[in-house]
Amino acid sequence: MQHVEHIGIAVKNLALSNDLFTKLLGVAPYKQEEVESEGVMTSFFQTGQTKIELLEATKPDSPIAKFLEKKGEGIHHIAFEVADILAEMERLKTEGFTLLNETPKQGADNKLVCFLHPKGTNSVLIELCQSVKL
Repeated sequence: MQHVEHIGIAVKNLALSNDLFTKLLGVAPYKQEEVESEGVMTSFFQTGQTKIELLEATKPDSPIAKFLEKKGEGIHHIAFEVADILAEMERLKTEGFTLLNETPKQGADNKLVCFLHPKGTNSVLIELCQSVKL
């Protein structure tokens, strides 16, 4: 793993949270994007090398909606940038981690992503992400 790529935060209201984080970080979001397959609208902030991804549910049965219902707003996941997501997925399976998806899927911000089951990572949802070359 190369570095923490971003921290994902589940929010109930993306517009209000965008305003809050704009004031907090002193920068506006650089991108807003819907990931229809995951039932989520995302908003990305960057300050220095740090990225924050805000996530609002767009479907009542989406993973973010379920997270908000169960735990409320807050940190949802930590994402790590990897150079080769397939190799990293295979390495982590060999190490005994449970992958939530067996093949990488298209995520927000031009990334291929895979999540690790939080039961094997001290209850922290871990995302692997690899930048897609355009």
